[in-house]
Amino acid sequence: MRQTDQTAIVLRHAPYRDNDRMLTLLSPTRGRVEALARGCRRPKSPLMSASELFALGDFDFYDRCGRMTVTSATLIETFYPLRADFDRLAVGVYLLNLCEAAAQPGQGCQELFMLLLHTLSRLTFSDQAWKPLLAGFLLHFSAINGVKPRLNHCIACGRRLSVSEQVYFDVAEGGLCCHDCRAPGQTALAEAQAAWLRMALRSGSSAWINTPDCYAPYTLLRHFVESRLERPLRSAAMLPKDE
Repeated sequence: MRQTDQTAIVLRHAPYRDNDRMLTLLSPTRGRVEALARGCRRPKSPLMSASELFALGDFDFYDRCGRMTVTSATLIETFYPLRADFDRLAVGVYLLNLCEAAAQPGQGCQELFMLLLHTLSRLTFSDQAWKPLLAGFLLHFSAINGVKPRLNHCIACGRRLSVSEQVYFDVAEGGLCCHDCRAPGQTALAEAQAAWLRMALRSGSSAWINTPDCYAPYTLLRHFVESRLERPLRSAAMLPKDE
């Protein structure tokens, strides 16, 4: 995909007046952008498709006293097939909300933008299970935002953990704990789960392909990431329940 200074993804929209929408967009160079799309709700508006949730496009803005207005948009992708599967749609909305909570106005976020774009593409156009996709996104999302979990050393005693020993994940402290240092409230991980966490964190998204669901503790990672956000995400309630 050819990326420009105007490339962005629609994270949220809200109705404004009769035919307008306020858009929240994620831009790799501008961070979170709030902009008004005038007339986009009219049936024949050229901005209609580009002002929908998930829309990826090149947006032109007019800035007047710090208030942004979308003047034109070239649509690149809609990720429309997501709407045919409620579970995958719910995951997609959750990803958008996470990015909205993390991105800051005026601060470039190239890594976050590319992570969202790649994950949405796999969620929409591949048959890969959504749990490893979401778990992998959450791991890299935490790393991008400076709260990467500690997975190689015990968070209590500092000892390097072996690949075969029983370990426990501590959401509050953000990492793995050895059996000797375990404490109430920690979650025991299977050896395969701990190995997957380490592999997924050091690898790109291609490493998440064909990962069995049971290897990716997405609910645990959800709690870890959400505990570090400044506000709760209402879309989390729509996520499929982990079995």
